[in-house]
Amino acid sequence: MSSQSCILETKSVSKSFALNVVLNDVNFSVNTGEVHALMGENGAGKSTLMKIIMGIYKNDSGEILFEGKPVDIKGARDALGIGISMIHQELNPIMEMTVAENVFIGREKRIKGTPFLDLAKLNRDTQKLLEEYHMQDKVTPSMKMKQLNIAQIQMIEIIKAVSYNAKLIIMDEPTSSLSATETEELFRTIDTLKKQNVGIVYISHRMEEVFALADRISVLRDGTMVGCVEREDVEENQLISMMVGRELSGGYSENDAAKGDVVLEVKNFTRKGVFEDISFSVRAGEILGFAGLVGAGRSEVMRALIGYDRHNSGEVYLKGKKIVINHPRDAKKNLISLVSEDRKALGLVLCRNIKENVSLQNAEQYSELCVINGAKEWKTCTAICNEVTVKMNSIADVVSSLSGGNQQKVVLAKCLLAHPEVLILDEPTRGIDVGAKAGIYRMMVQLAQKGIAIIMISSEMPELIGMSDRILVMSGGKIRGEFTEKNAAVQEAILQTALGGV
Repeated sequence: MSSQSCILETKSVSKSFALNVVLNDVNFSVNTGEVHALMGENGAGKSTLMKIIMGIYKNDSGEILFEGKPVDIKGARDALGIGISMIHQELNPIMEMTVAENVFIGREKRIKGTPFLDLAKLNRDTQKLLEEYHMQDKVTPSMKMKQLNIAQIQMIEIIKAVSYNAKLIIMDEPTSSLSATETEELFRTIDTLKKQNVGIVYISHRMEEVFALADRISVLRDGTMVGCVEREDVEENQLISMMVGRELSGGYSENDAAKGDVVLEVKNFTRKGVFEDISFSVRAGEILGFAGLVGAGRSEVMRALIGYDRHNSGEVYLKGKKIVINHPRDAKKNLISLVSEDRKALGLVLCRNIKENVSLQNAEQYSELCVINGAKEWKTCTAICNEVTVKMNSIADVVSSLSGGNQQKVVLAKCLLAHPEVLILDEPTRGIDVGAKAGIYRMMVQLAQKGIAIIMISSEMPELIGMSDRILVMSGGKIRGEFTEKNAAVQEAILQTALGGV
């Protein structure tokens, strides 16, 4: 690697939070026109290293070189100023502002001679970007961000990062909410950026993406750089071993739980314009998978079932008894819990600590006469967090300080503490590393063995086939098919059904 081709280099970078060493003497580099994948388990330090490069965090020691020169990046504005932009794993749009205002925030042009923003130019420039990424039929510049779904917000963040014409772009789990079509569009963009000599840091837990895109792959483990390899010189099992420090035994856990009676039955569930005539049932000890493309209506059905959204018609039965759910508290009362794909909006209070998040909807378990038993709360919350393997110093850690995967585990801990009889998992392993995924799979089987009925929505076909006893396929707001076999032919049939070929 010649010094002329190296656009970014970190030398002996270290970072600690209190007594927790997050990065230890990390050396990392990116070349112009290169996709350098950065991998590691949740909490390995990937996002922390990138936030130091962006100036969001200050490194305790070591230095950063950009285009061969030492730089002192004191914030995101400094990073953008020298040519570094980042797509964050945790999306943070300003929901009450428009798409155009979000894309060009801080770069708005004013009408000449006035203090007023040139909104017409802002919208024109945004429209061009939307057309370039084939989003003009779904999104307009004047739409507010709160009108967009997660996948659309993710694409807007990608468009925003690329629009800075940066020399280096950091992509932290950029496809976590994207459909296959949107992912292909991103890959084409990455190929174009490479040809323009832009360096790209690509953080992902999806092996197929890394092997499709990366020129080099670096692995962090427990804050230490384990190694850097050329893509063609390494195999998937070697990377996994580097990430977790051991060979992973197995992957998907076979659900050998005895299947009991029907716990939950949904009949003719409808929300006009979103989903229609949804009927299904799930038994005690069963893992029922929901397949479908982004926008098929899977998450929307579960949001309505749990009482987050209204539905127009349909009936819900719990153990044969008809129940009415108009609010999430009704679902909780009936022992139905949802681990949402959107943990920031529906799962967590990011500014509070782990204990408060886990106990938030379970306060009645620790209180008598409106007084909380703090010792009991601490003990119980610590036990459940250890059970789901949250990586933390203690449950006093603020949730926003955790990695995305560990935040997901906190949501799971909160739901399990409510002792559900029906557990809905919407993209349960989104943003979770391979080691932690295996742990989640084992936990799902353990819960099924306790008689819990589990509904799992997943965009990862191998995960659905590997973990589900049955798979229902949705397309266009309707259930289009049901599958019970587990083989490659079924994967193709599921995909055809999801695409609309019944």
